[in-house]
Amino acid sequence: MGKILTFLILACALVAGGVMYYLQVYYYYEEVQPDGVDDVMLTPLVTGEPEAIAYEDFRAIDAESSPIRYRACFTTPQSPAALADVYQPAKDAVPLVAPGWFSCFDAAEIGAALEAGRARAFLGAENIHYGIDRIVAVHEDGRGWAWQQINHCGEIVFDGAPAPPECPPPPD
Repeated sequence: MGKILTFLILACALVAGGVMYYLQVYYYYEEVQPDGVDDVMLTPLVTGEPEAIAYEDFRAIDAESSPIRYRACFTTPQSPAALADVYQPAKDAVPLVAPGWFSCFDAAEIGAALEAGRARAFLGAENIHYGIDRIVAVHEDGRGWAWQQINHCGEIVFDGAPAPPECPPPPD
């Protein structure tokens, strides 16, 4: 009887582990359908209002289960240096890991390119969801990536503290 119970417990654990893996890596993600016009936006230094830049080969995934699951890949004819003259740089840009099946987005490669100066990160849109910014990075070879990450206000409010005066009021 003990061997049967042990086998059942192990079988249940394996099934539960497989289901959790599938849910985290595949189930919640959906492919984003590009509109071909404003899928890639950056925030200009002058106006502060996001505007579209030239791009091609856009692919993206997102999930309703979390505002920071968005990942996108694209190419652009614009160089990071030219973009830096016009658009706001992103502070503390850290690419978040994407599921392995979304192979165009390699967070380690993007992070290394940002650290080495081969790519630059820009603010795509501030507070795309409360406390979440969209970050766009462009490599010198024309590849680009976008992801969403928690901003300063989000870190404070999501930890349960009241919003600082420089932050917009959190939603109810």
